[in-house]
Amino acid sequence: MKKNELLEGPILSSLLKLAVPIMIANLLQAAYQLVDAFWVGRLGGDAVAAVSVSTPVIFLTIALGTGLAIAGSILIAQYFGAGQQEMVNHVAAQTLLMVITVSIGLSIIGYLLSPYFLYVLKVTPQVYADALGFMRVAFVGLVFSFGFMIFQSIMRGVGRVTLPVYIVLGTVILNFALDPIFIFGWKFIPPMGVKGAALATLSTQSLAIIIGFAILFRGKHGIHLKLSDFRPDYKHVKKAFKIGFPSSIEQSMRALGMMAITFLIVHFGTTTVASYGAGSNLIQLILIPALGLSMAIATLVGQNIGAGNIARAAEIGKLGTYLGFGLLTAIGVIAYIFAPYLIAFFVPDEPEVISGGTTFLRITCLSWGFLGLQMCLLGVFRAVGNTTLPMILTLVSQWVLQFPIAYILSHNTNFGKIGIWYAFPISTVVTALITLIIYAKGDWKKERLTGKTNKLIDKVEKEIVKEGF
Repeated sequence: MKKNELLEGPILSSLLKLAVPIMIANLLQAAYQLVDAFWVGRLGGDAVAAVSVSTPVIFLTIALGTGLAIAGSILIAQYFGAGQQEMVNHVAAQTLLMVITVSIGLSIIGYLLSPYFLYVLKVTPQVYADALGFMRVAFVGLVFSFGFMIFQSIMRGVGRVTLPVYIVLGTVILNFALDPIFIFGWKFIPPMGVKGAALATLSTQSLAIIIGFAILFRGKHGIHLKLSDFRPDYKHVKKAFKIGFPSSIEQSMRALGMMAITFLIVHFGTTTVASYGAGSNLIQLILIPALGLSMAIATLVGQNIGAGNIARAAEIGKLGTYLGFGLLTAIGVIAYIFAPYLIAFFVPDEPEVISGGTTFLRITCLSWGFLGLQMCLLGVFRAVGNTTLPMILTLVSQWVLQFPIAYILSHNTNFGKIGIWYAFPISTVVTALITLIIYAKGDWKKERLTGKTNKLIDKVEKEIVKEGF
């Protein structure tokens, strides 16, 4: 996609040209977990619970490095929009260097502390061994998953969103073939159970990052890295840290929120944990359209902000948010109708888990539209470099609303475990409405990172303030 197609022409067309490939890439990326869940589900409820307990811990470590990736994509989009190609290359290399360094450290720490994490979560003895094996292999693979995540964010920042789709498609097909071999064994490969699912994912993700690095160094897709670009630039590190640290805190708080909720759920037994795990797999799946739109909005808004097209950036945020709300509302209605069948896909031989997962899904799914609205608006805030506000909103959602409500309803009312489920839609709707109010004020339109003057902003401010939301 040419640069002027992102900065000019119909907004809906530009948005969809970015969003659809991003959605497909994210859907295929999620297929790693879905394929694992499909095969692991054949091992029974204990195996599903082992993965469910491990996932929040893995997500927490990934979140700590995600902030730098977000900072890199924000800077790349704005520099690309401003036509500063040398800075695009420099920022991409520095982001890769920082995130891979962080991932190596987190991998070592996570591997060593895995038993302690499971002890804190108080997993049952029948789940512990599988959870430990899965968690440790996942920690070893952090370097590869981080590396490919950065590759995707770099490609997204320069508007090249189709290429990662083909890479992920190939690795997902390979993962689907390797999963049953590693999980159940084949010829000279011994059966490794839940741990085998993590090993299959590690193998395919390592291949993906090798291909990604080759593309970045060849320089034929809007970005060309050289070894000299990887010389540490502490000025950039400071700038990226200032932007990325709030995002790291935001993602970490989401992960800690998941862990806290899991801690509450564990007290209601393995069946409840497995029900939550099966339902969570579907929630992660439906988040993909909203996440794709959010990323597309961030790229388009970032590039247009960099180019000084403030009014167009405002229209992108407005249209994208309408799409996010409408799309996820429709998906939520479909999920409500077909909930038992969707849960049964992951745990076909566990009637109690299917029943519990159906209840969880039906309580939460009708609020998904508000989740889509919030994610799209947060994409606008991040695009202009304001990562502090999304962090604050996440803290409010997870720790002021969701966890306290879940605890109170599950421990101080007759709702029991159902009270935990109700905390999800309540916190989602309230946080989305707060986010919408802040966006409508329009203060985000005054921010940028690429060093351009604010004269153009002053020139169009009166015009765009009239637009409101």
